[in-house]
Amino acid sequence: MRRKSSVTPPAGSATLLAPSFAAAVQRWQRRHGRSALPWVGERDPYRVWLSEVMLQQTQVATVLDYYRRFLERFPDVRALAAASQADVLALWSGLGYYSRARNLHRCAQQVVAEHGGHFPRDSATLATLPGIGRSTAAAIAAFCFGERAAILDGNVKRVLTRALGFDADLANAAAERALWARAEALLPARGIESYTQGLMDLGATVCLARQPRCDACPLAARHCMAHAQGRVHDYPVKGRRTARGARAHVLLWLEHRGRWRLVQRPQSGVWAGLWCLPLVDDDAALAALTAAWAGTGTALPEVRHALTHFDWTLRPVHWRWPARAGSPGEAVLRPLGEGRWFEPAEALAAGLPAPVRRLFEAAKPS
Repeated sequence: MRRKSSVTPPAGSATLLAPSFAAAVQRWQRRHGRSALPWVGERDPYRVWLSEVMLQQTQVATVLDYYRRFLERFPDVRALAAASQADVLALWSGLGYYSRARNLHRCAQQVVAEHGGHFPRDSATLATLPGIGRSTAAAIAAFCFGERAAILDGNVKRVLTRALGFDADLANAAAERALWARAEALLPARGIESYTQGLMDLGATVCLARQPRCDACPLAARHCMAHAQGRVHDYPVKGRRTARGARAHVLLWLEHRGRWRLVQRPQSGVWAGLWCLPLVDDDAALAALTAAWAGTGTALPEVRHALTHFDWTLRPVHWRWPARAGSPGEAVLRPLGEGRWFEPAEALAAGLPAPVRRLFEAAKPS
């Protein structure tokens, strides 16, 4: 059972702590922050926005290459707005959470159409754009335009709830609003950029979820109630999550004359708009589908894929349709869904779900 807080901060304590709290974060950031990251110190809102969106639910090490490739292909917001969604999804392929890519594209188009290709300079207006929430809007406004705006992404929530001893359940909207208010009360009068970056860096490198490095934290000695109480792992408080679901499908890899059959996913739902191998419900459905097919199918190693709300077991079957049998006809292709044949290089350049891309890259079909 989680112990109740033995120390209750007095009303307005966040405001009283603000100057020294912020100064500690800023000093630490200047000495130990992640200054080598390509977006740190950046004031171009397009680049800051791109990094913020990519870093949502994705590790920095993964983002680095995607960030570089995106900027090479789409160097500014106008270039991104002018691209097709298929091109954007193709470049995003493997980064996951594809709604981010679709919103990125929509946001770029809106910035060009409604703001003349210039990002709004205040967080309130930025937050009205597709895919830009309150915290991302604040990060862009703080780093690029010096606005005193509070951020509250997952890492920063962990830092602040521990420092403040904030033990309200963040699954509650009222608790979330209260933490926003505390975050705003802690904002420094000057140096919002180093403060904001410092909070992000602390959450990413020191104030870790499972193994916090309190010995390296500039807040531990004087500014962290959780550390003083010996209750670091009690924060942040989150309500019980809904039980994760589970799904299982056969992933049908149909090959003919060296080309692969892909279908396009619907524009809503999982993997919306991506090109994918056809999904078949189970082995019985696969047997019924392929009963009259030419060639043979080979089962490949099972793939486990974790999505936000469920775990997906995908069992690939590589079906080689022999060249001598002629092209698979309409009776074969219609049940697979709307799609077309891809050369391997063309398929790998398309927007693919991460498990399908890994499957193609790892296997060497004949």
